[in-house]
Amino acid sequence: MHIEIRHLRTIKAIHETGGLARAADLLNITQSALSHQIKGIEDQAGVELFVRRSKPLRLSAAGLRMLAAADAILPILTDLEIEFEGLQDGRAGRLHIALECHACFEWLLPVLEQFRKVWPDVDVDIRSSLSFDAMSALRREDVDLVVSSDPEAQHDIEFTPLFDYEPVFVCSAQNILSAKTQIEARDFLGQVLITYPVDRNRLDIFKLVLGPARVEPAAIRQVELTDVILMLVASNRGVTVLPDWVLRQARRSPDLVALPLAPGGVTRRMFAATRENEKVRPYLAHFIRLARQEAVKLQRG
Repeated sequence: MHIEIRHLRTIKAIHETGGLARAADLLNITQSALSHQIKGIEDQAGVELFVRRSKPLRLSAAGLRMLAAADAILPILTDLEIEFEGLQDGRAGRLHIALECHACFEWLLPVLEQFRKVWPDVDVDIRSSLSFDAMSALRREDVDLVVSSDPEAQHDIEFTPLFDYEPVFVCSAQNILSAKTQIEARDFLGQVLITYPVDRNRLDIFKLVLGPARVEPAAIRQVELTDVILMLVASNRGVTVLPDWVLRQARRSPDLVALPLAPGGVTRRMFAATRENEKVRPYLAHFIRLARQEAVKLQRG
């Protein structure tokens, strides 16, 4: 037996209208074509779907069973058609994000809060488990966008600039380094460096300052939350280096001192990595625009 979608729609239309003529008008086909279609279904099924000579036309037990199938299946197909239409015109889709920057949660969550109000049909998720292999996940289509400060020339991935930021040294007002005007690599000797729990090769302080100078701090302590890092630094339990956008409150605290890294401050750039030619999707383009705007707000405090 071969049942087609049009057969389910036919059964439902006849049940709702109570007659062949009105059902044919609803389905935009002739009454003759509708009668021929019903006969074809009944011949395949080997049972009658309607109680003949009844007014209005009534479904038989087999017809009611087919109507139940139509009621279950047709709404699913309708939802699928609407979803596909949304994908075609850019209203719907998926935005799964991986972060190569742990501190980016401070900046990203306000962006997503604005984004979801404008794009309610886009499925948004942060795939934190894929952060350590984010570019491979992007190629496999496990994620759709990677926030990264390390662009690499790759033929199948595009890097769109989001914003520039400055990694800033922070210490307690009681720390001897608070009297300096800028911080050099050798200043970390004898200091406990408090960082996020990520590989040191992905931290700005090691990539830009300590690594090239081959300097190691006295100890490294990893802490998950920015607020806890700043609390420990304020208590003179260690020093840290954080992006400038997370320091808007710390700069006003009398217990903390923020200083530039030598020589005269260091600037980094954050990028949105997407698969080639996909950033033109309307919701992706809008996300990138919101990301840039939110970064400016945070940096201005």
